[in-house]
Amino acid sequence: MSKKNNFVFIALSIVAWIIFAGLCVEAGGLIVNFIFSLYKPEFVQNLYQKLDLSEMYNLSKPAYFSMYSFILIISILKAYLFYIVSMLVSTLDLSKPFNSFVSKQITQISYFTLSIGLLSFIARQTAKYLLHRGYEIDQLNQFWVDSQAFILMAAIIYVISQIFKKGIELQNENDLTV
Repeated sequence: MSKKNNFVFIALSIVAWIIFAGLCVEAGGLIVNFIFSLYKPEFVQNLYQKLDLSEMYNLSKPAYFSMYSFILIISILKAYLFYIVSMLVSTLDLSKPFNSFVSKQITQISYFTLSIGLLSFIARQTAKYLLHRGYEIDQLNQFWVDSQAFILMAAIIYVISQIFKKGIELQNENDLTV
């Protein structure tokens, strides 16, 4: 592997770990925000993202818990997705990229990306339903605005995972014939 490729993979690894850390902070902040919103709602204005859904809580607890569940699950899945990406970039060997670990990681990345996209889409549709019922949801749209991008990205990553599976098959056949 050339020095340029090595530098690129080190930089990618660092960026992936930084994004993972940022998403962990976001998920942790939202969890703390959720807990404080249940027990000390007056402190929510001082917390991360100031996500105050107390009006929704007072109007309908099921709506409140469903929206917060979507927010928390999506943020946790995004953090875990970048953990998998970080592990993949950190352990990828360009001299022999077609191995079962890489294939499994890329397939797993496509499944998590699809899960995030579908959950975001369902959350957005649920939020639209609540908007028509008179709930204030403007501050929630930031959590699932990118649902279509995640679904499209999942399809592309899945195709890449299938290419890697075929590459493994070809490499195994090549190793057996040599």
